[in-house]
Amino acid sequence: MASASTGVMTSVIGKLTTLLGEEYTKLTSVQREVNFMKDELSSMNSLLQRLAEVDGDLDVQTKEWRRQVQEMSYDIEDCIDDFMHRIGHNGMADSAGLVNKVVRQIKLLRVRHQIASQIKDLKARVEDASKRHMRYKLDDRAFQSRTMTSIDPRLPSLYAEPEGLVGIDKPRDDLVRLLMQGEGSSVQQLKVVSVVGPGGLGKTTLANEVYRRLEGQFKCRAFVSLSQQPDVKKILSNILYQVSQQEYVNMEIWDEEKFINAIRDFLQRKRYLIVIDDIWSTQAWRTIKCALCDNNCGSRIMTTTRIVSIARSCCSPQHDHVYEIMPLSAHNSKSLLVKRIFGSENTCPPQLDEISFKILGKCKGVPLAIVTIASVLANKASTKEEWDSVHNSIGSTLEKDPYVEEMRRILSLSYDDLPQHLKTCLLYLSIFPEDYEIERDQVVRRWIAEGFINTEGGQDLEEIGKCYFNDLVNRSMIQPVKIKYDGRVVSCRVHDMILDLLISKSIEENFATFIGGKNQKLVLRGKARRLSLNYYFYEHTMVPSTMIISQCRSLSIFGYSDQMPSLSNCRALRVLDIENGEEMEHKYFEHIRVLRQLKYLRLNLRSITSLPEQLGELQHLRTLDLGETKIKNLPKSIVQLQNLTCLRITNLELPEEIGNLHALQELSVIKINQNSSASSLLGLGSLIKLRILRLYWCIVNTRPDSKAFVDNLLSSLRKLGRVNLRSLYIQSSYSYSIDFLLDSWFPTPHLLQTFVMGMEYHFPRIPFWIASLDNLTYLDINVDPVEQKALDVLGNLPSLLYLRVTSKATAHKEGLIISSSMFICLKEFHFTCWSSGVGLIFEVGAMMKLEKLRISFDVGAGLYFGFQHLSSLKHLVAEIICSGVTAQEVQALEEAIRNAGAEALLPQTVARTRMCPSDHQFQLRYSNKLDNPQRIPMPSTIASSLPQISSRLIQVTHSLEHEVSEEAAEARRLYSKSSRDHSKGSRKKTAQEITARDHGRTQRIHVSFQRR
Repeated sequence: MASASTGVMTSVIGKLTTLLGEEYTKLTSVQREVNFMKDELSSMNSLLQRLAEVDGDLDVQTKEWRRQVQEMSYDIEDCIDDFMHRIGHNGMADSAGLVNKVVRQIKLLRVRHQIASQIKDLKARVEDASKRHMRYKLDDRAFQSRTMTSIDPRLPSLYAEPEGLVGIDKPRDDLVRLLMQGEGSSVQQLKVVSVVGPGGLGKTTLANEVYRRLEGQFKCRAFVSLSQQPDVKKILSNILYQVSQQEYVNMEIWDEEKFINAIRDFLQRKRYLIVIDDIWSTQAWRTIKCALCDNNCGSRIMTTTRIVSIARSCCSPQHDHVYEIMPLSAHNSKSLLVKRIFGSENTCPPQLDEISFKILGKCKGVPLAIVTIASVLANKASTKEEWDSVHNSIGSTLEKDPYVEEMRRILSLSYDDLPQHLKTCLLYLSIFPEDYEIERDQVVRRWIAEGFINTEGGQDLEEIGKCYFNDLVNRSMIQPVKIKYDGRVVSCRVHDMILDLLISKSIEENFATFIGGKNQKLVLRGKARRLSLNYYFYEHTMVPSTMIISQCRSLSIFGYSDQMPSLSNCRALRVLDIENGEEMEHKYFEHIRVLRQLKYLRLNLRSITSLPEQLGELQHLRTLDLGETKIKNLPKSIVQLQNLTCLRITNLELPEEIGNLHALQELSVIKINQNSSASSLLGLGSLIKLRILRLYWCIVNTRPDSKAFVDNLLSSLRKLGRVNLRSLYIQSSYSYSIDFLLDSWFPTPHLLQTFVMGMEYHFPRIPFWIASLDNLTYLDINVDPVEQKALDVLGNLPSLLYLRVTSKATAHKEGLIISSSMFICLKEFHFTCWSSGVGLIFEVGAMMKLEKLRISFDVGAGLYFGFQHLSSLKHLVAEIICSGVTAQEVQALEEAIRNAGAEALLPQTVARTRMCPSDHQFQLRYSNKLDNPQRIPMPSTIASSLPQISSRLIQVTHSLEHEVSEEAAEARRLYSKSSRDHSKGSRKKTAQEITARDHGRTQRIHVSFQRR
């Protein structure tokens, strides 16, 4: 295991243990040295772990000793890895002939002699490090008690004057309403509201403003702030004093229980308001909560925290009482910046408008960042040149400014609270460029390759890594970007201010080295352990000749440059990730065989069409992601990669011996066509660990050998379905049938969670095996026609969360009924049918958990839909099929849908507490199949509004289109890419969007005209 605090010490100790094992017993001359190093390094590792706990208090000398020990651990591991490779390579299967055997033995003797010499040198370095530790008494220096007390950086937030605040009114009023609203007896019940958000968003300031607004309504009140290691007795004492306004005798000898009882006794029949600010642990909250009794007097508690799970536990089980604080809008951001610099919101010189916009882009609506930069600018001349200089200095030379240092100290509170394994994983995100969207699966696999994931008890490494990722989201350290249908975050970004902090720490600890990119300074530390090259801005940037990259663990290249380092100089790489190097040539990879420790290889290069046959020599490779290349054929040697767990390609044929890849867990996207070998499909069945399979089916039923392809695929699917298969994606062009899946998949793939059809083909009915999929959560299926029986089958799937049904027509013109007993867990439903008749009708109690609905209507549909019965609905997209109808007919249906949508969404709007612009969305879309081009598909009401709509386009920042769940979007993207050559038609879309405020909610109307 590797970490930012201990280097690779844990991994080294394990490998030294291996050197002492039977396999390397012939190293008799250095057994004693190896044993000494193992014991000494184990002691150092324990010390490094202790130092990590007091990292903020370490002096320069202790940090330097720690850095040297970390560097030494990397060097030792590289030495051991090199030796193990050379012993393994020269000790392969016996070659014929006496001469070859003698030559091999001579080579082994030479290798052992070299490793013996290196181990003695390394032992001397270990001894020197140990002596320095004793000589400078580092234990005493690092762990002596600290008497100096730092000032709480949150204090200014508690005493901020209301006149200087910007954008506080709406969130303050929302919180006041949330705290005080209620009907009947519920008003008297104790209510707990939690405010959650990252550091710097103004939680303390907001809580203080709410406290000021409400304090006159409560005779007993208290406002207390916690810390990462709170003194609970002191907190309880503070609460008791504030609510009672009196001192108690002998309070200094009271324990926690005494304080809790005293507070409960005092508040027993009193109405109180308590604010608990900045909670870092559920244990601290549970203890404090014991003192706050529910006395049915209308008392209120408000908490703030940076951690989502703590916010939920504070107000459990009423999770709807969690208020997520949002960044400032662009308007409020500029107002705050200008007000802090010039004293008024309307006095910014016009020549500074453009540069202020760029500066605010770095702050991204975070008040702490805006105020910090404003404090710096206030001391500069109000010229474009000075402000440009500050903008270009953000994240580099500006870090020594006292205001910036104070901001980083506040942001560091969240970083310092992380456990060591999460600190390492978070630091690793500094490798990615500013504003880069980081895919969860991509970064988790990189963490694994780097050795950051610690597995115990045989747990799956990727599942542990996903837990690490989720924990960083939960702690508000990374910002979610894409969220799946089940609430899981699948991509994120790092806020610019957090990224600056991470880059600073990475440079300080020589965790990563950065070359290129905006505003990044180069700090040479001799050996680069992880190298991030960003050629997006400066493509001629070079790696300094003095930098040692031979022991670099990770090489990430963004963009292209002729000056990129040669792979032959990076033999210790574990991770190689190259993105958007469009001019890169094949010869760059001619030395790929030397990367014998490589575990992760991702190439996002459209210029690459092949890889060297030597790829098969990378025996440690776990991830091979070639999905964004133009590679036409995989090297035949790929079947030698025995540790490969993930293979991502784009519509390439299966290798003949694919069954040799026994460790494979993900395989996508393989193309099965007339050039494929039917026998290779049988090899799929040998991949018993396979969890994700994406395939592109291009076999025509009329082919003489089509039955062999079908039988072999079914045979493999049956085997995979019995063991580990979780996700199956089948893509195809419209002319290729997969009817063979209707009745032939048995036994049922009981672990299947995802089934996606990315094709034009439609099943004539629901395949029989789908009804038995108790674990199915995601289903994207084409059925034509759709019958009531089909919906009944799908409605009984107990775990289904996402459903997309696409059809040409329904079999029941009188309407399809969704009853209360169907789809009990469904959260998102897409129903597209070009001839739906009356359409879907939702009965009372239907789809109780449905949050998103996308549905199409014929103009001849009935005017009763039952949307109002969808009690959890938050998003509604209605598509009107305008084929061969008049504008008046469309208007009538539009009005009915609009009224039904408003009736369904408005009640929830009143009760919602998470104030987010996209909480409730209602869209109308108009589609025309152009059966009768002479008819006008656009309602006159919409046509007459086009000028107003167009004039307000600038207000719209995004639409609901991005909310299509990840699986469907990915399947359609891959299908679209692979079937471009098959497409003969063209599709045009135009869209106008308008944002309107109605009863305090955001309503979006999306009007599109599309040719089919």
